[in-house]
Amino acid sequence: MIELKSAAEIGRMAVTGQFVGELLAELSGIAAVGVNLMDLEHHARRRIKERGAVSCYWDYAPSFGRGPFRHVLCLSVNDAVLHGLPHDYVLRDGDLLSIDMAVGVDGWVADSALSVVVGVPDPEDLKVIEATEVALEAAIAAARPGGRLGDISAAIGEVAHTYGYGVNGEFGGHGIGRLMHESPHVANSGRARRGIKLEPGLTIAIEPWFCRTTDKIRYDEDGWTIRSADGSRTAHSEHTVAITADGPRVLTRRPAPGATAAGPAKRPAAAS
Repeated sequence: MIELKSAAEIGRMAVTGQFVGELLAELSGIAAVGVNLMDLEHHARRRIKERGAVSCYWDYAPSFGRGPFRHVLCLSVNDAVLHGLPHDYVLRDGDLLSIDMAVGVDGWVADSALSVVVGVPDPEDLKVIEATEVALEAAIAAARPGGRLGDISAAIGEVAHTYGYGVNGEFGGHGIGRLMHESPHVANSGRARRGIKLEPGLTIAIEPWFCRTTDKIRYDEDGWTIRSADGSRTAHSEHTVAITADGPRVLTRRPAPGATAAGPAKRPAAAS
């Protein structure tokens, strides 16, 4: 069942979204050559605890994955694109890192993701990141009352094909609100003017993700980490969006670098 949120409830989700956006901005500023993935994970744990928030990832146990997820971030490097497990890995020059997080504050959830390159970037990596960001903005623009869910999916697929990328249909966006995953499923490819009508109060996470040279995926032995089937680099962008009578409202916009509520980002202490 799809639950439409009131203006007040969307406002409460926006509070969570602001925190998520700020923390993602911090993490992207901290991510650099020589930083361990576990440093990022522990930095996020501290910030979530300080805020009195709750991670939606901790103890998450869907049908895929081996055992409950025991981290607050998904950190996916290079050919990994979704659900990457934080682990003892030091970022190297040119690594492409995707950071995904979802938290709840006072019972309302927001979910967002971004991809960055640390060190000297490969232009093709910047291109695939750009494609996900452009697709996300196109999808947000299509999230207007009176439209159809397929308008959002079609916008993502059109951008992917313009950039020369295929679209994998196994994972996409989703409804969000009181829970991290609610109805409806938001596919990353589809037909415009099809699907449910977009009504004010609908809140969704839109998340295009692409692989450079394939639309096929494979799983690591951990049952969580999803990689491109051919080892090509990947990228992932995501925002939580509310459909309002005035158009789409992005709840997880990130502040400009250095403008987070916590002040300038600091290098995290080593993970213990």
